[in-house]
Amino acid sequence: MGFEMTRGHLTWNDFKIVMAIANAGSLSGAARSLGVNHATVFRRLGDIERRLGVALFERSRKGYKPSLAGEELANTARIMDEAAHSAERKVAGRDLRPSGEIWVTTTDSLLMGLLAPLFKEFRNRYPDIVLDVAVANEMLNLTRREADVGIRPVNRPPENLIGRRLATVGQAIFGHRNLGLDKGQSIDFLSQQPWIGAGPRLQDSVLEQWMAQKNLADACVFRVDTLVGLLSAVNEGLGLAALPCYLAETCPDIVQLSDPIPELNYDLRKPLKVATHST
Repeated sequence: MGFEMTRGHLTWNDFKIVMAIANAGSLSGAARSLGVNHATVFRRLGDIERRLGVALFERSRKGYKPSLAGEELANTARIMDEAAHSAERKVAGRDLRPSGEIWVTTTDSLLMGLLAPLFKEFRNRYPDIVLDVAVANEMLNLTRREADVGIRPVNRPPENLIGRRLATVGQAIFGHRNLGLDKGQSIDFLSQQPWIGAGPRLQDSVLEQWMAQKNLADACVFRVDTLVGLLSAVNEGLGLAALPCYLAETCPDIVQLSDPIPELNYDLRKPLKVATHST
């Protein structure tokens, strides 16, 4: 359908008026969406229809219904509006570089074994963002903005957080190669060796229960309350320990003496947002 225009041409503001009325079905609704008053919309619509020489809307008690000509103009306006927004997003995406500071909390073992190279890659991609990493075994309070992002090894996130599972981490038994032990030995045999256990501040109840069930608690000759501390003790040949595979594999002198132990698997989670506030 074509239009014979008596004077002037339609501007983008004219198209916006027609689209707003068609979307709202009333002059008052269009006025609210455009941020102008009812009289302005009424006057502008009359001017557009006079210039086009065609009625764009059918007026009734139910409101304003687009005529065929009005629907065609409204659809054209919607296409133009979407094209404008798409161009704006593309241009903004080219010019906008994220900047600022992000406070991340994680554990020493995750930082050492997994996250350090990922943080380097992140810095290469976003050089204007400063990463402030807080290393702590306890969960910092995201609700109080003690951290912006938390990356934690946990199967059950706190009730006030939603945790996205990033990966499943396996743990196995490791020891120094100088001990002369081979993979495949029974747990009964390995229980005769000196062991390194988790200190109480590590708060790894799953590991503690597993060691108790396997009669390994009594074999402990050394305890330490961080995973990096466990790794260091194993690397010095103090005894055997259950360690995350990703962490122990960073040390060439430490050998894996068992397959990953299903009971000790845990999820690597990223808390996403506050769901509820604890009272």
